[in-house]
Amino acid sequence: MGIVAHYYMDVELQGVLTAVQKEQQLTSNKKNPTVAIADSLAMGDYAVKMCEEGAEAIACLGVDFMSESVATIMARNGFGHVPVYRLNANPIGCSLAESAERESYRAWLNTAKNDASALHVVYINTSLETKAVSTSIVPTITCTSSNVLATILQASSQIPDLKILYGPDTYMGDNLVTMIDSILEHGKDGQCAAGEEPWDDARIARDLHPAHDTASLKRLRDSIDVYPSGNCVVHHMFGAEVVSAVKRNYDDAYVTAHLEVPGEMFEIAMEKSLADKGVVGSTSDILKFISRKVAEAAEDNATECRRLKFILGTEAGMVTSIVKSVREILGRTGNDKIEAEIVFPVSSDAVMAADGSTDQSTGGLAIVPGVAGGEGCSTAGGCATCPFMKMNDLDALNDVVDMVMKQKANGGAGAEAAELKAFLPPNRVQGKMIGGVSAVELGSEPILFMRQFMQEKCLPEALVKKINGGI
Repeated sequence: MGIVAHYYMDVELQGVLTAVQKEQQLTSNKKNPTVAIADSLAMGDYAVKMCEEGAEAIACLGVDFMSESVATIMARNGFGHVPVYRLNANPIGCSLAESAERESYRAWLNTAKNDASALHVVYINTSLETKAVSTSIVPTITCTSSNVLATILQASSQIPDLKILYGPDTYMGDNLVTMIDSILEHGKDGQCAAGEEPWDDARIARDLHPAHDTASLKRLRDSIDVYPSGNCVVHHMFGAEVVSAVKRNYDDAYVTAHLEVPGEMFEIAMEKSLADKGVVGSTSDILKFISRKVAEAAEDNATECRRLKFILGTEAGMVTSIVKSVREILGRTGNDKIEAEIVFPVSSDAVMAADGSTDQSTGGLAIVPGVAGGEGCSTAGGCATCPFMKMNDLDALNDVVDMVMKQKANGGAGAEAAELKAFLPPNRVQGKMIGGVSAVELGSEPILFMRQFMQEKCLPEALVKKINGGI
């Protein structure tokens, strides 16, 4: 049985999975691991590799749209017969994905019908139903936080006067516009720090896209229409209070920010990134940036101790993969002079007064971690953690694995076989038709367009034809 887990899983669960990975590397002769921790897109790729190695079932540790996406990618690669199991029989929702399932989202998409050429760039963190309905209204391609900028740059260069609708994540869409604005402001005649290379036409063509310049970036910025009412409850926490704390206490730190965070946090990281003191992007981008900075410091062979500080502008579960990478780098280089401090920005509600601050249980502290309405990290206040992701835990994984093993022992029959049906991904579009076309086919199309774009670095001809009015 294969296990694919998202970066945002509980720290304890990730620790166990990482230990299993290490054990497999030492004892297994398989080419690919049967346990993987990754972002939402890579989870599907790992699942396919596990199936190629003989996995008879996949446990998907994430939210519902992730298990749905993993199952779709597996089916497209010839493994539709391999079951994908969630860790909870109840729905594992996502506030962002659900924001694209409202009537208001469909109404927003319908505004593009009056445009000569329009493209809907939809975040992959949405349901298959959202992708199917979107495709039936306007030509659609999915994107990830890693490739969204490349997608809109290529689309606007490939199709003149293209209108781009981005959704459902409002923060991410607004941040893309902010990113373009920041590049334009730091142009040839713009504001640049001493020693900073300006974003003139030559640099835009070199570092962004060879077919773009200042004029084309302005046209692109003006062509983007962002859905106004979608966000992730976790990244929404990185608001004004957190930003003030970062500016006040951590001006010397590297700042990382996921594209889904509010604009204030994004702008700090964006400004830092222009001087290579921060990064904006996906979970993978954040992990790569921190790993690169630690590696550069470790390979410097400095004789004095040095502590690198990183503001983690995304879900707290990312720390497990970061710690794993940092330890591997320091172990490989043999440098014991470098330390990496990962700072979790929190709101004031992240701490609570302790009853009797002299009590040994609190170490004599007047305040301790934990919100008044609960404990530790939560969306009620504290470091950013997703309550939906935390519906996946070690006990639930053990239960699902146990049921799968008993089902196999019973030849695919028994009570476990019936019970496991509740753990399958949602199938709201299975067997449905939209405009005479299979909803599954319509929902898969944007994902396939993205896959082709990632391979060929240009929009697929079939998508271009649809945008230009073809069938």
